[in-house]
Amino acid sequence: MNEVGPRSNGPLIEARGLNKNFGPIPALAGVDLELAGGQVIGLLGENGCGKTTLLKVLAGVMQDHAGHVRIAGRRLGPETKACVSFLPDANYLKDSATVSQCIGMFSDFFSDFRADKASDMIKFFGLAEDMKLKQMSKGMREKAQIALAMSRDAKVFLLDEPISGVDPAARDVILKGIVRNLEADALVLISTHLIHDLEAVLDAVVMMRHGKVLLTGQVDDLRAEHGLSIDALFRKVYSWSAN
Repeated sequence: MNEVGPRSNGPLIEARGLNKNFGPIPALAGVDLELAGGQVIGLLGENGCGKTTLLKVLAGVMQDHAGHVRIAGRRLGPETKACVSFLPDANYLKDSATVSQCIGMFSDFFSDFRADKASDMIKFFGLAEDMKLKQMSKGMREKAQIALAMSRDAKVFLLDEPISGVDPAARDVILKGIVRNLEADALVLISTHLIHDLEAVLDAVVMMRHGKVLLTGQVDDLRAEHGLSIDALFRKVYSWSAN
């Protein structure tokens, strides 16, 4: 079992023997994980390594998998969906909607959504609530979607490639927004292949390849043990796993 973080209150995410195939191709191959709260964890790997599939399974939006999964001690179902906020790597809001309308929609749909927190984060990102999504750049739209996803009183936040495809300046602001006003016991799991940009905000990492977990650990421990940045360690681990 790959354990990441303190276990004083038990893991918020637990997966054992998690398998998911798409036809003959394994997307997840025996994934074992225990992730504790109070952390920002990077789910690191190249495109197609299983990161998105893992997040979708944990979010409860992808079924037909084998293995054991619990969120906050509960089996996947309505109760776990209620405590998980999932940001997919896709535009899922209507282009014609304004930011204000999106806030209203989330308020209606999620009982734990805090409109005041969303408005505060929208302001932090320098966006206007009367602006329509179709008027926004990719980076601006990503900021709006992150503001909505991070404004729930969830225990677990699953963010799929939130900084992919946006310029470096926008990445920095987006990451600051993600960790801003985060509850101390919350768990944020962020998938990315842009390790260098994400490293500064990470407490721990999970490295994946070919549907398997290659390495997990606290970033400070890994840096001290290997004498490398997480970005450099990732490249080394990937080079080793290819041999």
